[in-house]
Amino acid sequence: MGKKRERLEVIRDILKSIRETRNIKPTRLLYSSNLSPQMFKEYVDELVEKKFIKLEITDDDKKFFSMANKGHEFLEEYKSIENFIENFGL
Repeated sequence: MGKKRERLEVIRDILKSIRETRNIKPTRLLYSSNLSPQMFKEYVDELVEKKFIKLEITDDDKKFFSMANKGHEFLEEYKSIENFIENFGL
């Protein structure tokens, strides 16, 4: 069994999936996040509430997620932290 992902790693993975796909449907994001539906909902609700991502609904009631500026900023800062840790061999 693989290593359990930490909370920030899960958030990073969700944000990266949204960034790569731009406008991603909820079901596709659920699959790519590799979380249970209940955990997925908790993470996504928090990310929407904290304005990392946006839930958009089209005129024909199709839903999709898109990245907000705060989400882009998080990924940039996360990358800096990963580089810092790697540079010190931790």
